[in-house]
Amino acid sequence: MSYPLSEEEKNKRLIWAVTRSVLETDNYKHKRHGQKSKSNWNLFTKVLGIFVFFMKLFGLYQAGLANVFKIRIQKHRLSFPNLPAQFDGFRILHLSDLHIDSVAGLEDTIIERIKEVDFDLCVLTGDYRQSSAGVFTHILKPIKKIAHHIQAEFGPLAVLGNHDTYLMANFENESGIRLLINETVELKRGDDKLIVSGADDPFSYYTDASLLAFTPEKAFKIALVHTSELADIAADNEYDLYLCGHTHGGQICLPGGKALISHQTEGNKYISGFWNLGQMRGYTSAGCGVSGVALRYNCLPEITLFELSKN
Repeated sequence: MSYPLSEEEKNKRLIWAVTRSVLETDNYKHKRHGQKSKSNWNLFTKVLGIFVFFMKLFGLYQAGLANVFKIRIQKHRLSFPNLPAQFDGFRILHLSDLHIDSVAGLEDTIIERIKEVDFDLCVLTGDYRQSSAGVFTHILKPIKKIAHHIQAEFGPLAVLGNHDTYLMANFENESGIRLLINETVELKRGDDKLIVSGADDPFSYYTDASLLAFTPEKAFKIALVHTSELADIAADNEYDLYLCGHTHGGQICLPGGKALISHQTEGNKYISGFWNLGQMRGYTSAGCGVSGVALRYNCLPEITLFELSKN
């Protein structure tokens, strides 16, 4: 199934692209409640360099690198009494934070895991490259390779993350993945439908979340956002399921899975796995890839399969 853009959506995208291009060249993160400096990133990368040195010194580096390729398949069955009957048993494959250029061959591992599951729709919640600036065209080939394996009854839907550029929207047709840039689509089976809304990244490039406050009529609604930062808006507007990523589940965690760093401030419950906000169910993926350093400790990567059920 393809998702053609209306003329109105095309015009809105042009305005968004101009706005996003300006934000990407700025020295600040543009968040929902104002600007925030990016200056701490250089210090963070120095800390990561020291961390890697000690992991190598104590012989733990190779184990952390090996964990990067141990992608789990997390399967969950979610019950929603208001789920349309035609979508009972609907399966959603969730991929997040691929950072596909962070480690050579990562896309092949992701594809091998995808081949092990059956699904009706694949959604991707941002961060497709390692860097947050500069060139990106080198990731198009591996992304297209993955896209070949995530075509299902409904074509894949994706949103951008804080490591992504607005220019990726120019390659939708080539990749076979439809970006939702503050946009909503309807998935139909017979007379029943699901609403899927996707917001632009709110971590660094907040542009507009008004789509989460708009639905043409009462419907079962799914929100795709890179972070959990818009969960309150979605919950207030009766979204049923909110899927996000960004945190990598911590990526480097203490035994037991306690994240040392999560890069989110909404609360510990949003770092990894399931959470609830009002009547809305939410899920934060630990992600497929890695960022900063190609290491994982006590936090394996994942792809996630959700089966929606009426009971």
